[in-house]
Amino acid sequence: MRRLTIGAVAFAAAGAFSVPSYAVTEIQWWHSMGGSLGERVNSLADRFNKSQSEYKVVATYKGTYPENMAASIAAYRAGNAPHITQVFEVGTATMMAAKGAIMPVEKMMTDAGEKFDRAAYVPAVAGYYTTAKGEMLSFPFNSSTAVFYYNKDALAAAGVSKVPETWPEVAAAAAKVKAAGAAKCGYTTSWPSWVHLENFSAWHNVLFATENNGFGGLKGKLAINTPLHEKHMANLADWSKKGYFEYAGRTSQGDSKFSAGECAMFTGSSSAYANVKRNAKFNFGISKLPYYTDAPGAPQNSVIGGASLWVMAGKPKGDYKGVAKFFSFLSQPEIQAEWHQGTGYLPITLAAYELTKKSGFYDTNPGTDVAVQQMIVKTTDKSRGIRLGNFVQIRNVIEEEMEAMLAGKQDAKQALAKMSSRGDELLRRFERTAQ
Repeated sequence: MRRLTIGAVAFAAAGAFSVPSYAVTEIQWWHSMGGSLGERVNSLADRFNKSQSEYKVVATYKGTYPENMAASIAAYRAGNAPHITQVFEVGTATMMAAKGAIMPVEKMMTDAGEKFDRAAYVPAVAGYYTTAKGEMLSFPFNSSTAVFYYNKDALAAAGVSKVPETWPEVAAAAAKVKAAGAAKCGYTTSWPSWVHLENFSAWHNVLFATENNGFGGLKGKLAINTPLHEKHMANLADWSKKGYFEYAGRTSQGDSKFSAGECAMFTGSSSAYANVKRNAKFNFGISKLPYYTDAPGAPQNSVIGGASLWVMAGKPKGDYKGVAKFFSFLSQPEIQAEWHQGTGYLPITLAAYELTKKSGFYDTNPGTDVAVQQMIVKTTDKSRGIRLGNFVQIRNVIEEEMEAMLAGKQDAKQALAKMSSRGDELLRRFERTAQ
């Protein structure tokens, strides 16, 4: 039920009479945040609801990112979509292709009379959800990026005095860790496609896919079959064979290997910070992603993970005023700074970053500003992000071929060739269905 009547009181005293009723408009928000993050989402909705009396945001957990996106699209087709749905970044192209199903967030904010300044948002975050014409399509919410974590105690025990900044330095440090027995493994990673091909490409200012990584249209092809990508994949295979690198899995399994002290170095999401801080029994640090010094333009900027909030089409005009007010509430520097500091996700606005910096949070929690530093630089057409259809399936293909390479079933060149051909087939399939 979309409308909730409150304040209506009926009395019977020598005859019945009633006082006027006041309608509060319900705004349905479907999301994919469970556990403590889900509690934070509920808290945000509750605080907004208490800040005004016209609208009530109802936050509902709808499963994983893929489950929620599928449910939202199905609900739209059935005529009962939520007002707001949370979609992970790899679903951006799919949402864009769902013609008529979405209300561009910038248009909604402007039509509702809410103040909206695209320049207020962190460039690499806002740019990902913005069209080539400069219109922001969805509202950045829980954005993260890949960073480099290191166990200070393990590196010191291995005689590593300098934090690795390049990939060769990571390998050298891992070799020392292994030789000294300072940890069970030198280096591991979470989200291998996101870290080692998607972020890797942007960080080195090279394309992941043609058509400006898919921002230019649906005819893009994977562009990862290059000497730079091959060198890195070959290095990973070599380091794995030598015992310097331990493959943890396709998602966040590397997080626990690092926080448990099994691996001395780790690349993963900036949003892993809260769990690492809570569980690590050692001194750790956070640094920028490693890079290759012979790659022109490196390091550039990393790309985002996480999700954004999409507004579904087909709702009454008055409802969108409530959605717009809620997004204005979420954009407040104090709200964003609190979210950033409590979760490890990026602050979506520059004002929230500055507020966090002035509060001394970065001084007392060293390294928590690294993710922001990697993202506040001006992006290029090669580093803006990746917007491809069937991206979830493409990631699965990449990781499947990477696993075969690490198992010694193929070399780096063969792995990249198969990633490219199989990935391009998925892109063409999406192109046919999105026309």
